[in-house]
Amino acid sequence: MLVRTVGVEEEFLLVNPETGRPVALAGAVLRSADEPDGETEELTGELQNEQIETGTRPVRTLTELGKELRTARAAAREAAGAVGVAVAALATSPLAVEPSVSPTPRYRALAERFGMTVDEQLTCGCHVHVAVDGDEEGVAVLDRIRPWLAPLLAVTGNSPFWQGRDSGYASFRGEVWQRWPSAGGYQTFGSAAGYRAVVEEMLGTGTILDEAMLYLDARLSAQHPTVEIRVADVCLDPDDAVLLAALVRGLVETAARDWRAGVPADDVRTEVLRLASWRAARSGVEEDLLLPGVWRPAPAVEVLDALVGYVREALEDAGDLDDVRVLLGAVLGRGTGSRTQREVAGHEGDLAAVVAEAARRT
Repeated sequence: MLVRTVGVEEEFLLVNPETGRPVALAGAVLRSADEPDGETEELTGELQNEQIETGTRPVRTLTELGKELRTARAAAREAAGAVGVAVAALATSPLAVEPSVSPTPRYRALAERFGMTVDEQLTCGCHVHVAVDGDEEGVAVLDRIRPWLAPLLAVTGNSPFWQGRDSGYASFRGEVWQRWPSAGGYQTFGSAAGYRAVVEEMLGTGTILDEAMLYLDARLSAQHPTVEIRVADVCLDPDDAVLLAALVRGLVETAARDWRAGVPADDVRTEVLRLASWRAARSGVEEDLLLPGVWRPAPAVEVLDALVGYVREALEDAGDLDDVRVLLGAVLGRGTGSRTQREVAGHEGDLAAVVAEAARRT
């Protein structure tokens, strides 16, 4: 069996290494990366001047992916360091910030149309791409992974602070992201034609600017032959991003097998999925999540064990099962980035120290 390729995009904050505050220097960092001695062609800008994005190549093994993630992070650190700033794997800024929109026509159009949603949208996610064999398989996958997207958010929560205070959430990025009118959960599509019809209907409302604004928790990639799962926070630890990617690939493979075997997609309502996502954002792996299938509260460890059980065969076939068990055990033992951030804040009594620690780990 040929294992599906997987690639990861990570968004990072650009911060002042002394104060911890986000700085609007994405343009300078990108110019630094474009120098002849620059180490990456995968460093790009994002909505706000205070953030950048990296991307890995598509790879087949988790070992390769871990190396790719660390190489991309190192290249981002070097490019940022060349202009006197640091990169931090934080899904929101712990310190208060007034972001500045990147100076491109599209982002300016977004700001004009969506106002404060854009003004305050300084969030950093982690997007996983997994190869699919055409749009029909891709849409079949999208339909069947819906119940398991919330646990992926729970296991990556890394945004407890917002504008200088504790939000009470493990992933407040998840809450802020929901402000977009085209973001979040989705109903089943049924077929590639059904997916395209939904996209055309959304575009036809004149509300979103283009197909790139299809900010659903998962979608077909417009640039690559992949499905793109967009639900996760950027992870403080690159090993957590590897875990996320392994679980996502396992979900994609399992869903594709179910589709070929004629197993129908769970028709759980989007309203229930929104509740599952809220619980995941609120408490991460610290408290109960909703257990797919029965949709009742259960301990996070039970829900995540159920996820691994659901994709076990795909993980075994890819050679990922042992790694997933180790990596997931580490997250459940130490907590996600949100717990680490709170522990640093509690010990140091200073949110700038949270940013400094994140920059050190990135």
